[in-house]
Amino acid sequence: MAGRSIIVVLAFAAGAAIVTLTPGLSTRLQRVVGIDMQNNRGASSVKSDGPEINLPIISMTDDQIKRAQIGLTSAGAGTIARRLLVPGTIIPHADHIVHVAVKLSGTVAELRKNIGDDVAKGEVIAVLESREVADAKSEYLAAALTNDLQQDLSTRDKTLWDSRVGTEQQYLRSRNAAAQTEMRLKIARQKLLALGLGEEEITAVPGAPEASLRRQDVRSPISGRVAERKVELGTAVGRDSLETELFVVVDLSRVWVELSVASSDLPSIKEGQSVQISARGLTETAIGKVVFVSPLVDKDTRTARVVAEIPNPDQTWRPGSFVTAGIVLNERTVPVTVPATAIQKLDGQPIVFVRTKDGFEKRDVVVGEREDHALEIVSGLTPGEAIAATNTFPLKAELSKPRDED
Repeated sequence: MAGRSIIVVLAFAAGAAIVTLTPGLSTRLQRVVGIDMQNNRGASSVKSDGPEINLPIISMTDDQIKRAQIGLTSAGAGTIARRLLVPGTIIPHADHIVHVAVKLSGTVAELRKNIGDDVAKGEVIAVLESREVADAKSEYLAAALTNDLQQDLSTRDKTLWDSRVGTEQQYLRSRNAAAQTEMRLKIARQKLLALGLGEEEITAVPGAPEASLRRQDVRSPISGRVAERKVELGTAVGRDSLETELFVVVDLSRVWVELSVASSDLPSIKEGQSVQISARGLTETAIGKVVFVSPLVDKDTRTARVVAEIPNPDQTWRPGSFVTAGIVLNERTVPVTVPATAIQKLDGQPIVFVRTKDGFEKRDVVVGEREDHALEIVSGLTPGEAIAATNTFPLKAELSKPRDED
């Protein structure tokens, strides 16, 4: 038995000598005989107070990193939020949608806007011809003329009374008539306002051409876009079961998101909470806030209506689209976060690639909570370290290449 042990020891020593004298021998064979020589291409030694640690290094110059399109960023502090994800639908903002309707009987003489056209607040979008508006304008003109004459007579009689030339009775009659004509003018003016004419249009009536008396401009009350057109040229509109709505104008610079929240989650939802909106097929997200939480729960679905408001300057979010809303329940600031694209897994262990003067160093990390496209790093990184943020798979592939030769 002792002889066999001596033979094994001698064989081991001989193998070690062969490996030492034969540098071209494969590393797999080196391990078979009990020697694991460090591969200088894939690792470097870092000295510390404890045992020596091998840190895999991928050598790359700045030019190679640029050609490989590897994006760099710095690990730093960030905000991690816990969100409640609920389905939702984009709907127009209730204060930013207008049904442009007529207030008189007439026919459509002009249509200056069509579906999809942009309109400005106060812009003329249609012109009507109406006997009703012609009568109202004529009444206003007559009342204005009568009032001007009566006011002059009242002023003259007052002057005569003050100079003791005229009688008091004449002055009082004249003053009373002037008050009545002024009242009739105000009533005629109110009729025009009720028919939809603006202050400037009413002021311009006395100097307008006679042919324009029967025409009335229809203006948009808001800036936005024409979403619907309900009439055609020559359509009779107005009362007596006729169409009264001409256009629907929508301002989509801000929209609402109608959400369905389960009754069990309602205690966590408050007006003013931040909401992040996303949709399948869109890379953009929108940040808004909860503006309404219904006090009622649907008896069939056991959900409540919650409304959030989001900005929509580019009109990315179209009414009717289905979205996912992440309602922020709480937020906390963490010292180290990295983009989710910076994380790779090697043998099931999350890793990142830290930029060094020679290239990249593989670093094992412990991942915490996720916030959208960012991840909390619990340990393994310190704030300010430069890491590979995008296109990191080639680095993993390089690290995973077999380093042993058969």
